[in-house]
Amino acid sequence: MVGSTVFSIILYCAMTYHPTVQAILSLLKKHDMWFETFEHVPVRTSYEAARIREGRYALKQGAKALIIRVKKSQIDLHFVMLVLSGDSRFDGKKVKKLLNARDIRFATAEEVADVTKGIEPGGVPPFGNLFDLSVIVDPILLQNERIIFNAGDRRFSIAMKSNDYRALVQPRIESICR
Repeated sequence: MVGSTVFSIILYCAMTYHPTVQAILSLLKKHDMWFETFEHVPVRTSYEAARIREGRYALKQGAKALIIRVKKSQIDLHFVMLVLSGDSRFDGKKVKKLLNARDIRFATAEEVADVTKGIEPGGVPPFGNLFDLSVIVDPILLQNERIIFNAGDRRFSIAMKSNDYRALVQPRIESICR
């Protein structure tokens, strides 16, 4: 249920968070999509997040957003967002082949901050479209009716319907996990 009172409270709380939190909340409200929010202690990993969400959302519902640097040639370097279930690991060989890359690696903390306008690793939301990143989502994540993710801050999570996520982000759906 997205009521104006609930949303007003969320907006008030979100003012102390990274602006991306507000951007995502505004997008969900604009499209009248169901969502839930959670304030919590700072978490960095999917496992830490699942522990604090215990009983409400399973690890497999966590949308883990990873930013990787893709090198196709000496001059063709760019970043891509991979989104997978919190209980999954991406397969580097699959991703490298999928992207026709010579090399891939995780973005450094500094690169993540540059690409996301200051978001720390662990707080990156699966909305690469907000940062002009291509987004590739593993289909296993989308088998969940609802997903949950850190929304631009390690202290703030949003749960939403996976079909709504897919409609908003319009990611490329590919098998990228082991």
